[in-house]
Amino acid sequence: MKARKFLWLSSLSLALILFNVYPVWSQPLTGVQPNLEAKGPVITHSFAVEEGYYGYIWKIYIEADDPSDDMYKIASVVDQVGYGHYPTDWITLKPQYRHHLKGYLQWNTFSSAATYLKEWTQITLKVSIFDKAGNESNVVVFPFSFESGVKEQYNYALPPPFDQGDLPRLGHIMIELTQPDYGDLDHRMF
Repeated sequence: MKARKFLWLSSLSLALILFNVYPVWSQPLTGVQPNLEAKGPVITHSFAVEEGYYGYIWKIYIEADDPSDDMYKIASVVDQVGYGHYPTDWITLKPQYRHHLKGYLQWNTFSSAATYLKEWTQITLKVSIFDKAGNESNVVVFPFSFESGVKEQYNYALPPPFDQGDLPRLGHIMIELTQPDYGDLDHRMF
């Protein structure tokens, strides 16, 4: 009798846990599907070159829409091979960009914290947009490699929709890169 009661209580407890963890199962089936669309901004197009010398003025082009007209901030996050993750840089949008924006973010990659970066240092820039309610857009990822031998770095063709006239600068990315400490590897010849 005790084993049967224990099994029944265990089954009941498991059922309650599942219904609390997965609340969709506990809702009545009325034939109405919940709205699973993401709320908030959507980055629809993006572009950036993938290599340049240390100190290069990097332009990151983005286009985004927000049907609720409340795009608020652009978040830029950098990961650097050999160093790690930098704190998020925030750009507050001007009121005219709350519904739609098309322009570029500018990052002057020279840093006072690093007098130089090794050839082929790689970084990854992740950009997303937040609205006033805290909803985040999709994240776009831009790889970049610091290389000194790139020819005519500022002569590149912009893809549509960025190829149509002058685009506004939406803001400056203010992340200071650091030269990683590779320890003994800095002194070895490869």
